[in-house]
Order: sequence, then C-alpha cells, then structure tokens
Amino acid sequence: MLTTSVETLISVTRGTLVWGSTDTMVNGVSTDSRTVEPGALFVAFAGTRADGHDYLEQAIASGARALLITRGSEEMSGVVESASRREVAIIRVPDALAALQALARHHRERLFCPVIGVTGSTGKTTTKEFLTSVLATRMKVVSTRGNRNNELGVPLTVMDAGADTDVLVVEMAMRGRGQIIELCHIARPTMGLVTNVGMSHIELLGTQESIASAKAELVEAIPEEGVVFLNGDDAFSGTLALSSRAPVIQYGLADTCDVRAMDITMDGESLASFEIVTEDIIIPVSLAVPGRHNVYNALAAAAVGVHFGLDPEDVTDGLARASAGEMRMQTFTSAGGIHVINDAYNASPTSMRAAIETLAGITTAERRVAVLGDMAELGSLAELAHFRIGEELARHAIDVLITVGERAARIADGARAEGMDSDRVRPCVTADEASEVLDDLLEPGDVVLVKASRVMGLERVVEGIVEPRV
Repeated sequence: MLTTSVETLISVTRGTLVWGSTDTMVNGVSTDSRTVEPGALFVAFAGTRADGHDYLEQAIASGARALLITRGSEEMSGVVESASRREVAIIRVPDALAALQALARHHRERLFCPVIGVTGSTGKTTTKEFLTSVLATRMKVVSTRGNRNNELGVPLTVMDAGADTDVLVVEMAMRGRGQIIELCHIARPTMGLVTNVGMSHIELLGTQESIASAKAELVEAIPEEGVVFLNGDDAFSGTLALSSRAPVIQYGLADTCDVRAMDITMDGESLASFEIVTEDIIIPVSLAVPGRHNVYNALAAAAVGVHFGLDPEDVTDGLARASAGEMRMQTFTSAGGIHVINDAYNASPTSMRAAIETLAGITTAERRVAVLGDMAELGSLAELAHFRIGEELARHAIDVLITVGERAARIADGARAEGMDSDRVRPCVTADEASEVLDDLLEPGDVVLVKASRVMGLERVVEGIVEPRV
C-alpha cells in the first residue's frame, strides 16, 4: 500500500500544509471515514451525496495520520484543533481527485510487479474475479475491489499494491473516448485484456466501432515487451490486434485461438464443464458460476495463468473456486426454497441474452421466472433492443416473465409478439410492484433470474424474495 511522508504528499499533490509535521508518515489511503485504518491518509471529497469534510473528525478518531482537504482553513478551525491534539497533519489541495491521481501515479512508479488492465463491454468484472482466483493460487494478487474501476477507483486500487505484490489486476470502466487512456496513465498496465466489444454505452459513443476504438486505448497502451489478451471469437478482435505493439494471445472456441475450450457440457443447474487446450496442455475445468457465457471469462483467466507459467492444476483449482462478484450471476436459495440468480448489477443486450439462456438451461427447477428491468445507455436502439430481448426470451423455456420499468415493457411486448401467452407475462412499473407479484406467484423449487441495469435498483426485488411481504 501507499507508504510515504507528508513532505512527499505535499510535493506530489502540490498542496499546502495547514497543520502538522512534514515528517509524519502515512500508510494507506481512504476516501471513506468508515474504512479508515490507523495510520492512513483520509481524502475528503465533496461529492453530490456526501461531503468528506463533514467526516474529518470521524477519520481522526479512527486513526488517520493525515487529512487531504479542499476547504479553506478558516472553515476547519474545529478540525485543526482536533488534529493538533492527535498530531494529525492537514494538507489543502485545489482538487482532491487530481491530488489522488497524482499520488497513484507517484506510487505506481515504485511498483515493479506486472499490472494487468481488464476492460470490455461485458464480463470484465467476472473475468477480473476469475483471473484473481487463478493467479492467487501461486501469487500475492491485488485486484480491483467492488466497482472501483473508474477515475477514482483505479488510483485507490493502484495504491493498494505494495512491494510484496506479485501482480496487480486493474479493472477499467469506460463511458467515453479518452477515459481508458487516462486510467492507463495512472495504472500503466504492462498487460491488457479485452473481453469483448458490445453495445454497452452506445448512447454515448454512437456506434460499435466507436466503442471498439475506446476499448483499443488499453491495447495501445501496452508496451512492446508486454502482452495483450483478446477474445478471438469477438468480431472486433482482429481490429484490436492490429492496434497492439505487444504480442497478442487470443482465447475462444475457434480452432485458430491460442487458448480454446473443447467438449463443453452444461449440467442441470447451468454450470459448465469443459477442457481448456493450449499447445500440448489440457486443463479440465468445472465452474461454480452458472452460464455458458462464463466459459469465455474462464478462458481469459486461464490464458493469463498459462502465460504466467501456472500448473494446469492451479488453473483448474482457481477457476473452480472463482465467483462472479456481488450481484453478478450470484446464486442462493431462500429460506422458502426459492432459487435466485441475482444478476441485478448491470445489463446490456448481450448479457441479457446470456442470462436468459442460463435460466432456460436450469432443468432442475419447477418453474423458471425471469424478472427483467430496463437496459440503460442504448440511445435510439433502446426500443428495438428491448423488444428483441422479449422475442428471444419467448423462444426459450421460460415459464413466467415479469418486466420492470418503461423500457422493459417492450420486452413484454416482444415476448407476446413471439407467442408467449399473455397470462405468463406481467409488466410492472416499479420494483415494489414486481415484488408484490412475486409474493403471490413463487413456490418452493422455482428459480428466479433478476436482471437489469444498475439504475433500476432491482436488488430490492431480491431482498423481497429473501424477506417476503407479510
């Protein structure tokens, strides 16, 4: 983790010492007063929902050794008094985010471990989790926690790594051109992995080609001595490969891929088993996360693991233990015997289709119920994309469809147009309304898929299944 002096903090951030000693040492960084560890630097962000300056006293009480603020000292008199009693240094900077990013760049210069950047339209978080699980069988791995994959999260992830880190895995999100390259300037990845190029963010970027160009920023940032991992079955992999200065390793199902999957079978719970083949190595794999689409995420992790020289047994064990992350194909059984697939973190047409296929493949269920909400950031394609998802669903073995939201109502329209009986389709306006429908509908042995873009907050539906209304 970041270990440095207040003197260096001032120099790197171009800040001003408000109070304290420049000899004070800090270990670690936090932007949340609830997670401050003794000895850490607390960075106060003035956000739209909360202002970190309101929690400086709490950070001091938790053991922070230094505070990074943007407010004037005249507003901080009480905090200065508390800091002086605890010998806590206070540094004022013009821009907290710029200061945090400067610290991360400074810290990155002192790391000597490989850094793997991971991006893609879908699957990047699951791939990151699979990759972390595989590499952790033999290495000390630091990787992105939760959704810390943006201009704030990436600096924090970089500063989590230390001298004892063997490999750093950094997930990189993208909402527009130039954003990934900015993250690369901070993390300076030595390896890059792109899961695919889909339709996510097309509202912002206009075309899939523009999305591919934005993802290519990671590929272009990898130095010649590095390596790039690409999904060889993705239509844009050839274009991405041409933009790479580094050697390219492709994974997928095609015979031309360097790392490929063979003999894929799906069990009654939609869990995949298959063999990974690369050169003369055969690696048997059984996944604990449902969905055939996760074969690609596992292949990506295996390709990196093989490149690092891991034994086949390590790759097998790492993938068997891997999870997809919070609210990403997360499975559990409620006290009432309802099987739940919580995939409510995000949604795109590609991931919706994969989730529906996964639900349909669960043959052990009494009934298969899909609760699908709006997909965001599709722009002018939104109406048609939702309608086609409904058509797709109607062609699978789904017993009941519940939609949530105005756009998702078009999913219901598409399902009915494709022949799904109207009494099996229940459009709802809100998550609470969907929960009421589920309370009356669900019986032990049913399996429920809950999926939508994050803005829909469909985790409330999952919570309602766990604690049904009385």
